[in-house]
Amino acid sequence: MSIKILFIGDIIGKPGRQALSRELHRLVDRHAVDLVIANGENAAGGFGLTTDTAKELFDTGVQCLTSGNHIWDKKEQVPLVLADPRILRPANYGEGVPGAGSVVVTTPGGVKVGVLNLEGRVYMKNLECPFRTADREIEQLRRETPLIFVDFHAEATSEKSALGWYLDGRVSAVVGTHTHVQTADERILSQGTAYMTDAGMTGSFDSVIGIGKEEAIHKFLTQLPVKFEVPKKDIRLNGVLVGVDAQSGKALSIERISLSC
Repeated sequence: MSIKILFIGDIIGKPGRQALSRELHRLVDRHAVDLVIANGENAAGGFGLTTDTAKELFDTGVQCLTSGNHIWDKKEQVPLVLADPRILRPANYGEGVPGAGSVVVTTPGGVKVGVLNLEGRVYMKNLECPFRTADREIEQLRRETPLIFVDFHAEATSEKSALGWYLDGRVSAVVGTHTHVQTADERILSQGTAYMTDAGMTGSFDSVIGIGKEEAIHKFLTQLPVKFEVPKKDIRLNGVLVGVDAQSGKALSIERISLSC
């Protein structure tokens, strides 16, 4: 028996949410998807997540939301958002931080899938080691299921690649997020783990990684703070589809998804 996991790359603002609403059910039907995971840390206005936007994403058919460094942007919403066990923040934040970094989700067919969210440290915050955190979290998750999907929210390609090889054979998939540019390096590693450096983003491609071109250029030219807007043209959905053996947890297939919406 095998299952298919669809992972949606970083959802950017209302255009990204609308794209998901239009396309997700068709994708699920076309590919016989068993579980939908999405990175939702930019879903509310391009920065952060709220309970309302999370509900909207769950209503489209997403079953688990991962995140990253922007999960904290809507400060007043953080405790409410992360009270939902289906919404993850990176597991390698320290003690006392709200929320959880991993969860076991059961598909409609009764298959348990562990989902683990980690954040990189290269060019990012000085968090706990994502590699050692992964060791600890995977040990716990494997007590319930051999099927484990990892969203590694990181800047550096080298760090993502290293984690993929470090976890090869211990998890079903390692897929990167955060850079918003979909990579063409999807493959199954030697010990059976599906890997892709970055799933890309779901939002406006008439932009600088999801935000207004003019505002981004102005910031680079002046180094002054600007208010970023989320553009509404050239909307695309990026993601990755992973087939997994339900007994061993080994990946059977991996396919990039990129749709114009």
